[in-house]
Amino acid sequence: MTTWSIGEAAAKCGLSQHTLRWYERIGLLASIERGGDGRRRFSESDLEWLSLITKLRATGMPVRDMQRYAELVRSGAGQAERIELLKRHREEVRRALASQRECLKLLDSKIGYYTDCLAVAAPQATAI
Repeated sequence: MTTWSIGEAAAKCGLSQHTLRWYERIGLLASIERGGDGRRRFSESDLEWLSLITKLRATGMPVRDMQRYAELVRSGAGQAERIELLKRHREEVRRALASQRECLKLLDSKIGYYTDCLAVAAPQATAI
């Protein structure tokens, strides 16, 4: 089985080594296997889990909810609670996306307005 050091795992996940240690300390990661030298060795399944929680975090899921989700997954139970937790978060993500779309519309409008202003002003400037 292929395993990776904490530095390699951090690079693969786009996280810092400090973050990986913190995730382990707060229970977002199950205990990571250690090599004969006592150093952490991350497995493929550890990296897959890190990919999931990185995406949850990127979408704004609170650490507390991520911890609860991790507890439920490790216990092998609580599938209904996992579904509800994910559904609630999905709604938050949808609201955030709608808000971002509104912001994007505003930016597009402003860019269009200033582009039009420059287009009108440019011919006058060259006529002088």
